[in-house]
Amino acid sequence: MITLEQRLTALATMSPVQLAAEWQRVLKSPAPAMTPDLLRRGIAYRLQEEVHGGLKPSVVRELERIGRQSDRTAPVAVAGLHIKPGTRLVRDWGGATHHVLIEEQGFSYRDQRYSSLSEIASTITGTKWSGPRFFGLKGRGGPPNA
Repeated sequence: MITLEQRLTALATMSPVQLAAEWQRVLKSPAPAMTPDLLRRGIAYRLQEEVHGGLKPSVVRELERIGRQSDRTAPVAVAGLHIKPGTRLVRDWGGATHHVLIEEQGFSYRDQRYSSLSEIASTITGTKWSGPRFFGLKGRGGPPNA
């Protein structure tokens, strides 16, 4: 009989077609459109689950609760606009591209947290700026394309 370790090792040498067939055999459903690496990981998880058992029901419930909660994430209000957490703002300035991530409670720029876009705009430019305007969320007369 083939051991779990041998089955996991065999996954590393399987072609995408072989992985799709193995997915069908192990998970009893057609393989989703995923990279070979993700197919390997999904199959490996199920094989380990068969031998060692799955997650405790309490853990499954907690993960489901977190998933439902993240679907209802409230948008962050910026200058009268509502921007959903996870949104990334991008601005070219001074020959560099600057990325800001909208978070639940503020903003993340270069691995630092800020409470306003204006703080970030000032950090980037070295002078006072309206953050929403700097990032193109608000023009002189109101929101862009208004």
